[in-house]
Amino acid sequence: MAAAQTPSSDPTLFLPPAPAWSGASERLIVGAGDPWITPSERTGLTATPTYDQTVAWLRKLSKACPHVRLEPFGKTGQNRTLVDVVVTKDGRKLRPDKPVFLIQAGIHSGEIDGKDAGLMLLRDICFRGKGALIDDVNIVFVPVLNADGHERSSAFNRPNQRGPANQGWRNTAQNLNLNRDYMKADAPEMQALLGLIAKYDPALYIDLHVTDGMDYAYDITYGFDGWNGLYADSPAIGSWLDKTYRPAIDVALAEAGHIPGPLIFERDNTDLSKGLDYPAFAPRFSHAYGDLRHLPTVLVENHSLKPYRRRVLGTYVLLEATLKAIAANSDALRAAIQSDRSLRPVAVAANWKPKPDPVWQFDFETLSGSLAPSEASGGQTMKWTGQPGPIVTVPVYGSEVGANLSIPAAYWIPATKPDVIARLKAHGVAFETLKKPKAVEVDMIRVGAFKVAAPSEGRFPVSATEFSHEHRMETFPAGSIRVATDQPLGLLAVSLLEPEGEDSFFAWGFFPEILQRVEYMEPYAIAPMADQMLAKDPQLRADFEARLKADPAFAASPLRRLQFFYERSAFYDQRYLLYPVGRELAGT
Repeated sequence: MAAAQTPSSDPTLFLPPAPAWSGASERLIVGAGDPWITPSERTGLTATPTYDQTVAWLRKLSKACPHVRLEPFGKTGQNRTLVDVVVTKDGRKLRPDKPVFLIQAGIHSGEIDGKDAGLMLLRDICFRGKGALIDDVNIVFVPVLNADGHERSSAFNRPNQRGPANQGWRNTAQNLNLNRDYMKADAPEMQALLGLIAKYDPALYIDLHVTDGMDYAYDITYGFDGWNGLYADSPAIGSWLDKTYRPAIDVALAEAGHIPGPLIFERDNTDLSKGLDYPAFAPRFSHAYGDLRHLPTVLVENHSLKPYRRRVLGTYVLLEATLKAIAANSDALRAAIQSDRSLRPVAVAANWKPKPDPVWQFDFETLSGSLAPSEASGGQTMKWTGQPGPIVTVPVYGSEVGANLSIPAAYWIPATKPDVIARLKAHGVAFETLKKPKAVEVDMIRVGAFKVAAPSEGRFPVSATEFSHEHRMETFPAGSIRVATDQPLGLLAVSLLEPEGEDSFFAWGFFPEILQRVEYMEPYAIAPMADQMLAKDPQLRADFEARLKADPAFAASPLRRLQFFYERSAFYDQRYLLYPVGRELAGT
């Protein structure tokens, strides 16, 4: 079916007016005659180059600047080569004592501010007097992670965003959202990124995005686990980000004319008195994943209703200030990372849920707006003016722990799950592989009531409301692995392998085979067996009669009644709903 045409070919026609703005960061833009003007600067920072044009410009830069080199690090679903840019004064081999700053742009390729800001920053490091920024810090820059989505370009891909003129697509060519893929790591792009993280072990990782929602004064918002002390699995890292990094970034942005803010979301854009949300994120998202693996990670969300020019310049300022913050505080940052990687807690917080009471109050800088009638909607919608509004003190609501996942000494994964073993390897989780079969005393989990959800991110997620534990002697064949939790990535292993975790392999549908029962027993065979079982087992009879009394639907169903006995017989599939990963408890 052909798409209906909008009244205008201008995709920004329907957006609220942009607030007036000028700032010191505008001085970062070079003149039209500069030999190293970036492709986006040629358009006045209103458009962005294609992927091939971006890589070509970077190759040209690398030939002219000894501090820059390009390297391939993976392939996309459509077989494009992913490249990262190493910016260093160390030569081919980076000094292990020098922190690495990993900058990632274009995980959602329509949100591409970071790519064009990065090109400008690299140019200025090479040719415009900012070489000192890499005296004490190395940069690894991924200009576009979702390269396939980047090339699915259109002026109409992001209806709530003001520029650039051409915008990439949010998902990959396999229709996967990479910022939901950190845990399950299905996409080749994500697997390549995890390899890059393992290769360089960055001291700080920034994931650059653009967010929409209500209109407000802030142009650059960002967040991390540990903001105001909330949600951190890496408490020392979270404290460093909150008390050292965040003040430095806010000052730098404000001095350059930008308005930084926290990564907040409106509850109701027509009524601020209902408050804002600063929730805990699941580890499928970059900054929560980084916190889980003790990698300092910042999620940046520029505001989509601000012009592209303003957003790119604000991103440049943030990246430059981050380089300075790392260099000035590298010893403390390194100590925080080492402290968190040495932690060995007894449980990990998971499955966060909304907390009914506010977690703090915030003086929110608004833009003025009011409700306006809409003939099409039959109601009223917000209409913002682009003019400054009042500063409103509002409650900010957060999250509380939904489940605490206990941490065993180790996990045993059978050789029959090569996909799970491969994902653990991609994450960098350490494990040992059995060369011959081994009988192991383990705690195993049996799933009770479960539900298979509608397709999401290329999978059929599974949720369960009941988990019971069984002590078993299990023989794991050669090729099986043992994953000790006494390792820096122990919390990540727990979150991936505990089936109750919302982003576990089980929850993402890696174990569908346990959800089906193989053998069945006909009623004509069950009935005489059941009568015999009732006659011989008084406790079974008491349980059966209690069930009849408590559940009239059960009592009225001959098949369900017979199933009750089949499930308690030796004929029943004892591995049905048995999660095949063994949990080695301490002392066993």
